[in-house]
Amino acid sequence: MSQINTTISDSAVVEPRVGRSLWGDAFRRLRRDRAAVVCFGIIVIYALVAIITPFALADWKDDVSYADKYAAPSSKYWLGADVFGRSVLQKTLIGAHVSMSVAFMANIIAIPLGMLLGAIAGYYGGWIDDLIVWMYTTLTCIPGIIRLIAIKFAFQDKVVFGVDLDGMAGLYIALGIMGWIGTCRLVRAETMRLRELDYVQASRACGRGRFSILLKHIMPNVMHIGIINFSLGFVGAISAEVILSYLNLGVANVPSWGKMIADANMDLISGRWWQLAAATGAIFFIVLAWNIFGDRLRDALDPKLKNA
Repeated sequence: MSQINTTISDSAVVEPRVGRSLWGDAFRRLRRDRAAVVCFGIIVIYALVAIITPFALADWKDDVSYADKYAAPSSKYWLGADVFGRSVLQKTLIGAHVSMSVAFMANIIAIPLGMLLGAIAGYYGGWIDDLIVWMYTTLTCIPGIIRLIAIKFAFQDKVVFGVDLDGMAGLYIALGIMGWIGTCRLVRAETMRLRELDYVQASRACGRGRFSILLKHIMPNVMHIGIINFSLGFVGAISAEVILSYLNLGVANVPSWGKMIADANMDLISGRWWQLAAATGAIFFIVLAWNIFGDRLRDALDPKLKNA
């Protein structure tokens, strides 16, 4: 009888189930989502193109062939040639480098800035909260494209600490200091909820400083907002860079998708469609990929949407 009981008790032992972290569960969900995987692959391809292109096409300015002016797509020029006989494919690849670089650097500035200001406003409250809310409320009263144009005009012919603000660095900064508002609002609202939870109150009762609580308990719990906004912010930054380049306020002396669209305005009348098609096609695929991947990432990381 004792042997039977031992056998039953041994067979009744159940292996404990190992739980998943928020990041592990999000990775599992994204890996099982085919659309997310495909879109992530497209983003990786664009990123590799953006990294390799400056080295592979360093002498693109010297590749001028007036004999091939406005050449149609062929085996020599896969996407045709422009007015100077330059390959439209090369210009499209360089445009990918410009747009991806600008979007990445702008979000590197905007997302940490928005998270920090939002967490400080939501946790400290009082006059600090009023000041930060007044800052982003005032900025949102002005249309975004007007703010960017004003900053770009202010940066013209300006050099600060050896940085040419009229070049690509100025575009980074202009988009970065204008892109933090949405993240700040979301992080502020989430911080105001988190600061009233029991574990934060317990940490405060134990004598831990407010800034230490902010770094160790608040910031890690709003990190998913920053990651989601980082992915979604790429679309806005790429669109803003294209618009500024179209208005001749973007990066100078370098091909970009906005400049290609502006140069191709009159080409359609003569039936030369390839430069416009190359630029708009490149924009379409990267914007679509970021939109879909950003939505899937938000679904995977946002606990409310995940539970729903």
